[in-house]
Amino acid sequence: MNAIQRRSPRAEAKAESQRERILDAAQKCFIEHGFHGAGMALIAETAGVSAGLIYRYFDGKHAIVLAIIARELEGKRAKIEELHARDDFLEAVIAKFRGWQAGQPEVMNAPLFLEMSAEGTRAPEVARAIAASDALTRQDFERWLLRPRAEGGVGMAADCARRSALLVQCLIEGLVVRAVRDPGLDAATLREALAPVFHAMGLTPARDAPPPSPEPAP
Repeated sequence: MNAIQRRSPRAEAKAESQRERILDAAQKCFIEHGFHGAGMALIAETAGVSAGLIYRYFDGKHAIVLAIIARELEGKRAKIEELHARDDFLEAVIAKFRGWQAGQPEVMNAPLFLEMSAEGTRAPEVARAIAASDALTRQDFERWLLRPRAEGGVGMAADCARRSALLVQCLIEGLVVRAVRDPGLDAATLREALAPVFHAMGLTPARDAPPPSPEPAP
């Protein structure tokens, strides 16, 4: 019999639950206190576990940040996989923006996005993880844009899909920052600003097309 015994499904489930509990607590601490203000002792207290238990799962705070990035990547990729050409992509983005404004736990947290981005400028391993996450997210979105409409995609040409994937990524990341800097921005104003761009890219239903600009007087 092997010296290292395989854990039972029940033990595996308990370990995964503890790991997620620690990640949730760390995320809360990073949001409320910043990365450098949230020590392992505070994370342990927030999670209701011992610091020793945390070190059974993570080597330190950077390992926790990497796990949070990986978890968010998994969620983003799942959401992209669910996209369909019939979906109102503009309204989906606006709903996300309102979630960022409200700090809803089920959507990417805007302050945490900024905190991890800042940490990426100081820690090469965090920067590499963020870059890899961004690349995979863009690739997944590009594949959806390339997929024929009959298969639920948008049916873009390759060059257009590549440019559009980058543009949408830049727009969404900019909206995360805007949610922090302009928490009072209302959905109607945002919709009015984004509708012409998303329509030009073929990402909104025809009914959302902006009205034509009036012809200049002769």
